[in-house]
Amino acid sequence: MSSIETGSRNARLRATARGEPVDPSLLGPLVDSRALLGDPPALREALARDGYLYASGFFPREDVVAARTAVLGRLASVDEIAHPPVEGIATGRSTRDALHPDRGAFWRSVSETWALRRVSHGARLHRLMDDLLDAESRAQDFLFLRPASRGKHTRVHCDSGFFTRETSRVLTAWIALGDVPIEDGPLFVLEGSHRFADVIESQRGFDVARDTGRRAAYDETPVAMARARATRILTGDLGAGDVIVFGMLLLHGALDNVSPNGRVRLSCDVRYQPAAEPLDPRYFGPEPTGTTGAGYGELVGAKPLTEDWHIR
Repeated sequence: MSSIETGSRNARLRATARGEPVDPSLLGPLVDSRALLGDPPALREALARDGYLYASGFFPREDVVAARTAVLGRLASVDEIAHPPVEGIATGRSTRDALHPDRGAFWRSVSETWALRRVSHGARLHRLMDDLLDAESRAQDFLFLRPASRGKHTRVHCDSGFFTRETSRVLTAWIALGDVPIEDGPLFVLEGSHRFADVIESQRGFDVARDTGRRAAYDETPVAMARARATRILTGDLGAGDVIVFGMLLLHGALDNVSPNGRVRLSCDVRYQPAAEPLDPRYFGPEPTGTTGAGYGELVGAKPLTEDWHIR
């Protein structure tokens, strides 16, 4: 067996979802479409076919390292990340609330760091989104920055109920702000789920902020869903600067962070839409209120790393 095959097999054996080891037969790799960059029709075709577009090493590594260092440096300042911050090792301690009682204000200041916005709102991603939307794109000002420490995961869900109040032409860009080996809990997508008729029907008119009696996430584990629908969980060892773009109906989540050395998985996700489409005031402007109206305080990133949470 070659070293590449051995590494791939070992990566598969490290995957767990909600505490359940993922059978390697249920795992598959993301299709890397980096070679299609600069060919808008081919990019749009790949997105429509697969429901996502994965481009490895999309952002310059130095830009990602700068953003990572800036964000984790702020978390080191509240004793949540050990030195050097760029390594992203959690201390198991926090002075965040003592130093910054307003969680939302603190997390907004971290989320608006220039080095981070240079990546999430920079020209490189804008050009890709222009190509994918076949229109001039505009990024939401409200940014979802996610540091996930050991034990954290994200349940299976799709983004439609959050971001399609004003227009359905919205794309999510998930950005790896550092290397994310599979044991650190990378993003996964359920293969072909953007075509599941029952999911599409269930999202018609659904708005998580208005339909408060219904959760956006599914109760089933990704393993159970993959088995029931005869599909695969697509993911892998992701690298700093990788980007995954997907539409509002693709089922996705994040595997468990089971990092053996307590490393925090750092990523962010940002939404783009055609600039000419109506804007949802919750996510645009100098004072975006977020999905529920609580601003940056509603995000799990606003909670100290020592607090228990799972994105539901």
